[in-house]
Amino acid sequence: MPRIPAAASRLKVVTRGPLLILSCCLALIALGAASQEPQQQPPTGPTLKVTTEVVNVYAVVEDKHHRLIPDLNKDDFELTEDNQPQQITYFSRETDTPLTMGLMVDTSPSQERVLPTEQEQAKVFLDEVLRPKDLIFVLHFDIEVELLQDFTADRQRLAHAIDETQINGGGGGPTPGTFPTSGNSGATHLYDAAYLASTELLKNEVGRKVLIMLTDGEDQGSKEKLNTALEAAQKSNVIIYSIEISDRGFYYSRGMGYSGDSVLHKLSEDTGGRVIRANNARDTGAAFRQIADELRTQYLIGYTPTNTRHDGTFRKIHLRVRNGDYKVQARRGYYAPTD
Repeated sequence: MPRIPAAASRLKVVTRGPLLILSCCLALIALGAASQEPQQQPPTGPTLKVTTEVVNVYAVVEDKHHRLIPDLNKDDFELTEDNQPQQITYFSRETDTPLTMGLMVDTSPSQERVLPTEQEQAKVFLDEVLRPKDLIFVLHFDIEVELLQDFTADRQRLAHAIDETQINGGGGGPTPGTFPTSGNSGATHLYDAAYLASTELLKNEVGRKVLIMLTDGEDQGSKEKLNTALEAAQKSNVIIYSIEISDRGFYYSRGMGYSGDSVLHKLSEDTGGRVIRANNARDTGAAFRQIADELRTQYLIGYTPTNTRHDGTFRKIHLRVRNGDYKVQARRGYYAPTD
């Protein structure tokens, strides 16, 4: 499997021989066909270019007792961008829309005692949530980021990839590795993993894009910073769910403090997901079930911004339900396009 160096800015993929040959043949055929076609002259006269940009917001609504509310209508919602009211032009309940999802497993030394639970419950989650049109990939991260299984709907391949996750002690890295390590110190490249998953795997996908992270939230040695990883997820329209499954005794026994909570809340809540704490196998299973339930009761709300400037700035989104007793879980903003 290809290893992704933490310092990389692009995902490297090893291409098998036959596939490469086939691709080259197809390229030559296409080139030959193109050379036989007459050259078309560009149209003359003025050209009118019309673009309509729609911002999509996936939302989950719950009442004060944390019960999910699946039966609201468009008129129940109000939305603002940078405090300016926006007209909701598209609304649907996303119960059956296919999912494009990544499962990201922390395999640094701090997870050694909890990894078997993560593996077991992750496979149960796949059995519960995976549908024929869904696509899921599996990667793990420690001193490097490794893609264990590319997008697939095959449960057996996904389960095999989950079983392949193993604790890496750090320091020297796997020997031999497909690609060299970055040379960064630390054995938990969480920010790099979130950045690469967003930019290299999910960015060009369409529909509902979800990243589920099983980690304690501690980062050590990443090239990317927290804000860079978050920006990458926001620009790729990724929803991040974090299952915080931590062995805090690992840190305390080494005289180290634990501060992963704040990192996970930042990544998840700003993108429209949530953090779910898991202390044992039962908690981990319940966390996966909660995520599955929320993904089946999401709303999709679309609007065309009144601010039409292509300035690349971050625009704050606030979505609420007119019934004040309801809490809305949705992303907190997006980045405007640039020309």
